[in-house]
Amino acid sequence: MQAASTHSIWQKDIMYLKKVGPKRAEALWEACRIKTYEDLLHYYPRKYVDRSRVAKITELDGSEPSVSLVGKLTRLELVKTKRGKNRLAGTFTDGSGFLELTWFQGIKWIQQSLKVGEELAIFGKVNRYGGSLQMTHPEIDRLSQNSETRHTGQIVPFYASNEKLSRLGLDSRGFRTLMAQLLQEARNMIAETLNPQLMQEQGLVSRALALQAIHFPQNFGQLRQAKDRLKFEEFFFFELMLALRRMHARVQNQAPPFGQIGEHFHQFFEEHMPFELTGAQKRVLKEIRKDLAQPVQMNRLIQGDVGSGKTMVAFMSMLMAKDNGYQCALMAPTAILATQHYKKLTRMAEKVGMTTTLLVGGQKKKERTQVLESIASGETDIAIGTHALIEDTVQFEKLGLVIVDEQHKFGVKQRARLWSKANPFPHNMVMTATPIPRTLAMTLYGDVDVSVIDELPPGRQPIQTMVHRESKRLEVFGFIRREIEAGRQAYVVYPLVEESEKLDYLAAVKGFELLERHFQPFRVGIVHGKMKPDDKEIEMQRFVKNETQILVSTTVIEVGVDVPNATIMLIENAERFGLSQLHQLRGRVGRGGGKSYCVLMAGKKLSEEGKIRLKAMKESTDGFNLSEIDLKLRGPGDFLGTRQSGLPEFRVANLVDDQEILKRARDAAFDLAEKDPDLSAPEQAAIRRFYVQYARKNGKLGTVA
Repeated sequence: MQAASTHSIWQKDIMYLKKVGPKRAEALWEACRIKTYEDLLHYYPRKYVDRSRVAKITELDGSEPSVSLVGKLTRLELVKTKRGKNRLAGTFTDGSGFLELTWFQGIKWIQQSLKVGEELAIFGKVNRYGGSLQMTHPEIDRLSQNSETRHTGQIVPFYASNEKLSRLGLDSRGFRTLMAQLLQEARNMIAETLNPQLMQEQGLVSRALALQAIHFPQNFGQLRQAKDRLKFEEFFFFELMLALRRMHARVQNQAPPFGQIGEHFHQFFEEHMPFELTGAQKRVLKEIRKDLAQPVQMNRLIQGDVGSGKTMVAFMSMLMAKDNGYQCALMAPTAILATQHYKKLTRMAEKVGMTTTLLVGGQKKKERTQVLESIASGETDIAIGTHALIEDTVQFEKLGLVIVDEQHKFGVKQRARLWSKANPFPHNMVMTATPIPRTLAMTLYGDVDVSVIDELPPGRQPIQTMVHRESKRLEVFGFIRREIEAGRQAYVVYPLVEESEKLDYLAAVKGFELLERHFQPFRVGIVHGKMKPDDKEIEMQRFVKNETQILVSTTVIEVGVDVPNATIMLIENAERFGLSQLHQLRGRVGRGGGKSYCVLMAGKKLSEEGKIRLKAMKESTDGFNLSEIDLKLRGPGDFLGTRQSGLPEFRVANLVDDQEILKRARDAAFDLAEKDPDLSAPEQAAIRRFYVQYARKNGKLGTVA
């Protein structure tokens, strides 16, 4: 959270703070991205150590954790060790007993800086050695020089540092000194960002007190109050940005109202529906129908587990668009997935006389020209494609509904470019089979409506998941062979990690060769990231047609491949995948009527986190439950991926641990946006002043389109 105040001192270069200077300023920028007074103020401690209780030497026996002591230095001298090296030895007393102090490093500087008879506060771990108590390399505060001690005798903050900073005196002790200097110089310039009524309602301390206490808390109660205040503030302004964006979009983003449910929808629903819709599908369609009837752009995220029937919901929405005279566009992240959508939607669309076209990279010029003409003339009702749909050459006659599948695979600008092909705005729907925990969806997509399809269609058997170590490989291979002999097919997936792409590619190729030898006379195919798109497509089609019985792959088959005859998913080094990714992969099987299996092969070195992940996969087939576990294990940044996370940098708040504060902040933000969307009331002056800076800095975050 930035913008401590509008006061100019906060933009002052950190090199001008006393005890910094050019060399330290350069190191602070390189290591911590600290450039201004404001940056330093928001460089929060990574942990706190309670040194507030001062012990007595006579109370100690050497078994205690680190302790604080106050007393005098009575001896300080160089001593030769048995190996001929010097160590510095001192004796310390607090009047109740004596303690030996020892230093092996920094001897010269310590000897010059300490004086016998000087009153000190020391902190460290006490050990019993040779019958006497001893403390090695204690942290020291000179009480005579510094009556306002910052390093002991209180709750002491510790800051992240590194070797280069430490060499310049900017270890945790150095940071404490700088922070005290900063607050002494500028604490009176910390402006409030919330109004008094909101602070009173939420039980929050002032911003100035919170920022003082997060660096130098007087007690742990005050520290908790400081953190609660700063967490609330971080969540509040992010949610306020989403709330105001949502309100302004409803005013500005006019879209054509789909006022009628017509013959195409009714004919398909009554005559050609291949299965009974689930209750969840009906509920989501009702939400979509309500949105589409408004003259305001629908902006809705459809979350649904693998196989929950999102495509059918999308098609029923397309029928509504057709009945009102509008075209639809569906954009998918890969040619394989776009082609699959095209085939599935074409089969359904033909039943009610609707036309579809496919636009992907690599099409021949003549075919591409025909597709573009069909879209531009309005002959195409549903245009399906990859990012090729956003190219300038693609023009629609009357685009009314845009659907983006696996939206997190696209950038914000890519998705928005589809909107520019319509006038007025088209209705917007995004779909994902990657389950996102409710808390995260609520935060990340605060400016869209979220629908969840949380039921699977009847008849889909649960997939049986097994976890095995390398010692069981021959048994696993025997099981796979029996399934293939019964006419089924199998996937074998290898992890792909960018940092070791070459090694992972080699592992997949090596696995392919092993499987070819082991599973003769059956055929084995391979798909990996280094292949050309056309070659991938050829291999995928061979598998679809059962010309190959085993498909070895890196995670390119994670999204969207639909082969009902495939009943086994074997995942190698399964602990290297996130839970959501494992769940996605598992969803590639079980798409037909047969019993299906997912086998997770664990690597030799399995961490505790890896064990938790694989155990969760074995015990649960609920994608949303797994996503909650994944979020707790990995944290929001890793869970979402930094490039597409859509989240600001929360410095204090944590989406996993602070859900109660998040809900309060969200409710307060949306309430304010509804009552005062322009933040023009006099009592909102502080909020408005800070929000302008915040929105300017973070305006591109937290949106799906």
